Amino acid sequence: MKTFFVTEHDVDTTLAAVLRRHLELSWNDARRLCETGKVFVNENRELDSVRRMKAGASIEIRMNAKAPLSKEQTQALSAIVYEDSQVIVIDKPAGISSVPYDRGESGTAMDLIREAWRTKGLSATSTPLLIVHRIDKETSGLLMFAKTKAAEIFLQKLLRAHEVERKYLCVAHGRVVDQTIDTYFIDDRGDGLRGSVKEVSRHPHAKHAITHVRALEYLNDATLCEVKLETGKTHQIRIHLAEREYPLVGETVYIRDFIRHGHVPIESPRLLLHAETLGFVHPTTSEPMMFSREPPLDFRRMLKNLQKPRIV
Repeated sequence: MKTFFVTEHDVDTTLAAVLRRHLELSWNDARRLCETGKVFVNENRELDSVRRMKAGASIEIRMNAKAPLSKEQTQALSAIVYEDSQVIVIDKPAGISSVPYDRGESGTAMDLIREAWRTKGLSATSTPLLIVHRIDKETSGLLMFAKTKAAEIFLQKLLRAHEVERKYLCVAHGRVVDQTIDTYFIDDRGDGLRGSVKEVSRHPHAKHAITHVRALEYLNDATLCEVKLETGKTHQIRIHLAEREYPLVGETVYIRDFIRHGHVPIESPRLLLHAETLGFVHPTTSEPMMFSREPPLDFRRMLKNLQKPRIV
């Protein structure tokens, strides 16, 4: 460990230049010390080799300091909400798939978990990671996987019995009123999109879907809603609200009817749908487990914008 102070001669020069002068290093070696997290300025790790130095600042070289985590590693670790020998719960970012849908697809929630394991020094392949449920790629929020076959079977049985509590926050176009939407889902409503019907006599393979919607706050041309799923079909919330002419803000698929009826969608950088609450009975301890995570920053920023008074 080496420590020295910035002199008057070093003032306003870059950290790399100071390191090079005091330690007789090449430019590449000076920059490398910073990039690998070995340099501490006034006790704080400094990764920026071109930061300008002030007189009297202490510079310490700690060769045994661990390299800083990458952005990917930091994201992976922060995503883990809960983990034990049977189950793992994560807060999935929007924009990544829950599981691979195409052969060779990477960057999924499962990959995020394995990256967190590697960052912790654990094997990323020796522990099973079994699918219990999914949330849409565009949706952020709580998602669980099983780590044993017995836990997978148990948790999937809870889902089929509607004994897993799942609540979502979403922002939908228009003035939504409290309601329960009860229909039957079909894979193609006639134009290539999934949709739903009320009668199943002509659709023997239709799947029952029940969504409970509660309006929390009325916004500018939109409504913040809490949505509770009784069933869990693909795109269930998005389809049910779109079919009531309340498509989600940020919707890109189930929006064509809304546009065709003369409405102009609110622009949003993401789909405003977040899996906020997840509750279930633990597969081995039988203890009730309940988790909640607030929406990420991009969701909250968009919500704040919609809460502002409109300028007429």
